[in-house]
Amino acid sequence: MQRLKLFLPLLVFVLLAAVFFGVERRVMTGDYAPTDLPSALIDKPLPDFVEPALSDGRPINKSQIVGELFLLNVWATWCPTCHFEHPFLLKLAAEGIKIVSIDYKDEAEAAKRWLAQKGDPYSLTLFDEDGSLGLDLGVTGAPETYLVDAAGMVRFRYQGALEQKIWDKEFAPRIAELNAQGSTP
Repeated sequence: MQRLKLFLPLLVFVLLAAVFFGVERRVMTGDYAPTDLPSALIDKPLPDFVEPALSDGRPINKSQIVGELFLLNVWATWCPTCHFEHPFLLKLAAEGIKIVSIDYKDEAEAAKRWLAQKGDPYSLTLFDEDGSLGLDLGVTGAPETYLVDAAGMVRFRYQGALEQKIWDKEFAPRIAELNAQGSTP
C-alpha cells in the first residue's frame, strides 16, 4: 500500500496530462472553442440602461445608440488583451463600422488618456464604473464584443480580442446577412 502512495502523484499527473491534451486536440480540430460562451441575450433586446458618457459625463440611454447596426465593445485600460485588440478596432472604424464602447470597471481619467494616446475608434464610450451594465450584459471579462442590429437586438457575442481572422469568420458573415435583411452599418 505504501508503494501505491508513491505512484499516486504520477497517476494524477498522467490523468491531468491526458485531459489537457484531449482539450488541446479538440481546440485544434475546431470541435471546441473556449471563446464560444453562451449568452442569454442572443436574439433579445439590448438591456435598458442609463450610463454616463466617458467624454463629458452626460447620461446616455439605449434609445440614443440604437437605430443602426453597430458593435458594442467592452474594454478597459487594465485589460492587456484590449491593448492588442485596439489597432484592429481603429481599422474597423476607419472602414465605417460603427463601434460603441463600454469602459468597464475602469478609471475615467486613465481611459481618457488611453484613448487620446492610442486613438479613439468609438462613436461613443459609456463609462460603466461599477460594472452594472456589464452585469446586465453578462460580461465575463474584457474584451467582449456584441453585434447589435438596428432594432437594438443582440445578434452575436464574442469574448476575446477581435482580429481579422475572427472578423472574417464570425462577424462579416453575420453583418452581410443582417444587411441583406435591411440593417445597415
